[in-house]
Amino acid sequence: MIIYVDIDDTICTTLGTNYQTAVPIKEAIDKVNFLYEAGNTIVYWTARGTVTGIDWRGLTEKQLLSWGAKYTELKMGKPAYDVFIDDKNINSKDWLEGKTEY
Repeated sequence: MIIYVDIDDTICTTLGTNYQTAVPIKEAIDKVNFLYEAGNTIVYWTARGTVTGIDWRGLTEKQLLSWGAKYTELKMGKPAYDVFIDDKNINSKDWLEGKTEY
């Protein structure tokens, strides 16, 4: 299974675009790591820098490494949006609280 996972406010708490001070959410990272270890393809997809044009890849890769986040690929350039409507989405808070299948 290919699973796309957001970063900010999904596996870490971030205040606005202050990515340098993002704090990992260990429970969320552990859940994603479990999915990775079960053989799933994990793609972290982030909107970091989409609006500003700033390249946050280096910082993001360092954070994922230091947080122990396992993944297959990191994709930048996720569109910035307020609401994403899709038939396959899972709310990150519901997922973390175990209210969804994944």
